[in-house]
Amino acid sequence: MSALSYLLNAYRLKDRQRSGWALRGVDDPESVADHAWGTALLCLLFADEAGVDRAEALEIAVTHDLAEAEIGDLPSLADPALRPVGEREKAELEARAMAALRQSWPCAATERIVRRWQAYEDRDGPAARFVRDMNLLDMALQALIYEREGRYDPRDGPRDSDRSSGASHARLDEFLASAEARMATPFGRARLAEVAEAYREARASSEKP
Repeated sequence: MSALSYLLNAYRLKDRQRSGWALRGVDDPESVADHAWGTALLCLLFADEAGVDRAEALEIAVTHDLAEAEIGDLPSLADPALRPVGEREKAELEARAMAALRQSWPCAATERIVRRWQAYEDRDGPAARFVRDMNLLDMALQALIYEREGRYDPRDGPRDSDRSSGASHARLDEFLASAEARMATPFGRARLAEVAEAYREARASSEKP
């Protein structure tokens, strides 16, 4: 057991595709590590303005998806019937994954990482709730980038049977809708509104004949 064992396991995040994008036809989507970096950058930029502890937020952001190094990125699809595992089972898998990572190099640093990861899962404190919002903001920003770059083929997107009852999102709209529905703080909602407006403008521009 050593730091090397821990790092080799954790570094799998660099090659774990964000499954939601791949399922929706995005060409060469980001990795989970890419997403964690984006979330961390948003925390660094906005923590002071949001009034939360910057160092704590950064630690949570870097570790919030670490379990996926072990289990992969299990998508939270809108329709529960289409999810590979239920929310409770997913939480159990992630908890076991974090325990396995910690055991590969048991030390004070890995204990701290687990505490930060657990705070995110439990929405425990202002910093954790802020990071959850920045996680959603990163997703919305990524949707905007993919839309502007034209990296999404609507023919590869969700079929009607893939959508939850009552939902009818074309292209990457569902990612914006998901972020808007789950954003918890006024600060997060204000930032998301800017991104959503830019996304809709990009979408309208791409649809012009």
